[in-house]
Amino acid sequence: MAQDRAERISALRRKGRAQVLVIGGGINGIGTFRELALNGVDVVLVERGDFMSGASSAPSRMIHGGLRYMENGEFALVRESLRERNLLLANAPHLVSPLPTLIPVVDRFSGVVGAVRRFLGGKETAGARGALIIKLGLCLYDLYAGRGSFVPRHTFFGDRETRRRWPALRSDIVGSALYYDARISHPERLGIELILDSEQAAPEALALNHLGFVGLEPGGAVLEDSLTGERFTLDAEIIVNATGAWIDLTNAGLAGKAPRLIGGTKGSHLVIANRQLFEAIGETMIYFANREGRVCILFRHLGQVLAGSTDISVETPDGVRCEPGEAAYILASIAEVLPDIPIAQDEVIYRFSGVRPLPRSDSSLNASISRDHSCEWLDPGAGAARPVLNLVGGKWTTFRAFGTAAADMILSRLGLPRRATTEHSAIGGGRDYPTGERRQAWVARVAGAAGLAREAAERLLARYGTRVDELGYRLAGRGDEALISLPAHGRSEIAWIIDNEWPETLADLVLRRLTIAFTGELSHAAVIELSGIMAAAHGWDERRRVAECAALFTELNTKHGLSEAMLRRRDADRKGSDVRFEEGPHEPAVPQRQVS
Repeated sequence: MAQDRAERISALRRKGRAQVLVIGGGINGIGTFRELALNGVDVVLVERGDFMSGASSAPSRMIHGGLRYMENGEFALVRESLRERNLLLANAPHLVSPLPTLIPVVDRFSGVVGAVRRFLGGKETAGARGALIIKLGLCLYDLYAGRGSFVPRHTFFGDRETRRRWPALRSDIVGSALYYDARISHPERLGIELILDSEQAAPEALALNHLGFVGLEPGGAVLEDSLTGERFTLDAEIIVNATGAWIDLTNAGLAGKAPRLIGGTKGSHLVIANRQLFEAIGETMIYFANREGRVCILFRHLGQVLAGSTDISVETPDGVRCEPGEAAYILASIAEVLPDIPIAQDEVIYRFSGVRPLPRSDSSLNASISRDHSCEWLDPGAGAARPVLNLVGGKWTTFRAFGTAAADMILSRLGLPRRATTEHSAIGGGRDYPTGERRQAWVARVAGAAGLAREAAERLLARYGTRVDELGYRLAGRGDEALISLPAHGRSEIAWIIDNEWPETLADLVLRRLTIAFTGELSHAAVIELSGIMAAAHGWDERRRVAECAALFTELNTKHGLSEAMLRRRDADRKGSDVRFEEGPHEPAVPQRQVS
């Protein structure tokens, strides 16, 4: 069991100083924290919200090399991204898996002139990609992936075979290309597991969520506990600004003359519950360009369909959401490639949005702005009282390489040698992950030890990887009591998450430790029932519990297109259940039954 929050805050207060303070608990900040901790650096990470709650919780759920980046001449980035993709497939197999990807081809030669113009430094343009340019790109993609790639090489299909395999595609398709990348089932969980691994390997390292940076004073960084309002100071030899799209805002509190570094763009996605769409795309991701040349994606995710994305410049990362116009844009793009599949508004069951922390650029085309990363020290003339390293740009897939580069610069400045690398370090539940025949034996063992049905043990393995052993020991043959509103989840499972993964608010649990918003299982009853478990674990009184529910309902409505009335309708629509849920703030009674 992890230390509770009060103990962790108390430990940080007593600590008083650290070699390195990382501000920002997204994937790049966590990756840097991990690299430093494993190399013996006394490092602290703070995040004003929850871990992985900004752009890191809003990616396209793809772990990919970035086929499109080659159009901008970013070949080194593609090579690095493919290497990191392969490493994640090996190190986090419980969360990262191969994703077959289909590119519909509408003609053979379009895009060649534009690609040559961009390659020679000409004006940026967007448009369709024909078979020739796709073939060239995929050949390079396979080459960069290397012989050690975990996935097959690309294949081309003619119009007849394409039509046979994917009959719902638009009628003017002349062929298709199939290649492989990877998907991540739960990006937020990977971030949490990186922190857990780091703290276990380096007990002096400490990461805290809901602890924000306020400003830099002569005595160090002023931190504020967002849950209690208490402030204290932590000194550090070096500060890492890993706040992503908020880098410029954070630098304003670190130095009086910091330059502008970020020019973020918003990407929005939809989760769609449409059986016809689900069946039409099959196991492949459809990767296509719409009429504007904007690359769009469409693939199965946790039993539904994930679609995206937009690419819109924003002035501030605060308060972004998927606007109705963006949702309409994504649905219209889907209709271009699958024109005979109607999608009703109420089939959009969840929407989410994040701001990509792209480097500042004067480009007129957002898609052409580099997705590469860089580490930049604030100039001494900026006025910071401590050395500040900014993590600028980056993409989800390359977080480990980004963290490695940042750590190397910090180790050099501290005069410390690198003593550990992470290329082949398994992550969390990916450690000793069973495959093939071993998988069935592993599931049978855990099911027997925990007192669970094999199907339940299989689900837990998919969610948590081999960390399920920890939960199995906790259950000790007694099985788990199913939640009324979420019968595929158990009360002990939720309590284990709360005890070990630091969800401090109800939103932390519902939106970032669980996947129920994506599966369609999120309902009003689920919120009420989960709030009761959180209240018992954290000692909340009834007023706090009701306030947490209200805050979550507001966030779901404001940011994710889910009103409280819509969540109540989901309760009414549940089939095959005679369970009645109490109205109002009271936790419903929970019958004794096993996880189904």
